[in-house]
Amino acid sequence: MRMKILSFAVAAIGFSMLFQQCAVIRPGEMGIKQTLGKIKGKPVTQGLKWYNPFVSKVVKINIRTVEVFNSLPLPTKEGLSVNAEISLLYHVNPDSVKNVYIKFGENYEEVIVLSNFRATAREISSRYFAKELYATERDKVERAISEELTAHIAKLGFTIDAVLLKDIVLPPQMAQAIQDKVNAEQLSLKMEYVIDQAKKEAERKVIEAEGIKKSQDILNQSISDKIIQYNQIEMLKSLVNSPNSKIIITDGKASNLINTGN
Repeated sequence: MRMKILSFAVAAIGFSMLFQQCAVIRPGEMGIKQTLGKIKGKPVTQGLKWYNPFVSKVVKINIRTVEVFNSLPLPTKEGLSVNAEISLLYHVNPDSVKNVYIKFGENYEEVIVLSNFRATAREISSRYFAKELYATERDKVERAISEELTAHIAKLGFTIDAVLLKDIVLPPQMAQAIQDKVNAEQLSLKMEYVIDQAKKEAERKVIEAEGIKKSQDILNQSISDKIIQYNQIEMLKSLVNSPNSKIIITDGKASNLINTGN
């Protein structure tokens, strides 16, 4: 009798297992059990979720931050079109997983996130000139797209982590014009540097000349008539003691020397 009961129990368990399956919910995911079209219970985090595959399914929603890369044609303020490579980083809020699935289904990324992202990127880019997108205003454009997109979809259960404007491809003529302008600005800066150095060198020479002049003025002021006369007397004394014949002509102030030889 016991064997029959045990056999029946094993058969019942085996039979029930034919109608049971488990889903593994990994870290960074949340699982939603749907039975006969209805959501049963709350979303579950990591672990096992048992369900009957004939009447139920477990939908897994990624709540990690994901990167979506886009290559988009963007309009500019002057009416041009530039090709932009933009990355969007976003995640589904864990508390909003159930509502996101009910409202937008498993294809929520395309239905709500990317559609709003593309529209917002075009709207923001049309406020800027092409050269600003290319060079000077990238940070502002990234922030503006992020803030505008957050205003559109944050209330729907999504968080925008970052918008990265990786590359802008301009029309060839405009790219060349911008490069020519950059080269001209660099040349102008170089010329300003050369002129500045020349001015500094001229100022240095003026300062040097003024210093020489001042030293000469000081020297001239320090040499008095008495010192000059004293030096002349000393020189005449040395001539008198010289063995050569000389004629000295003087007016009492200055002396002229005529050498007559031995």
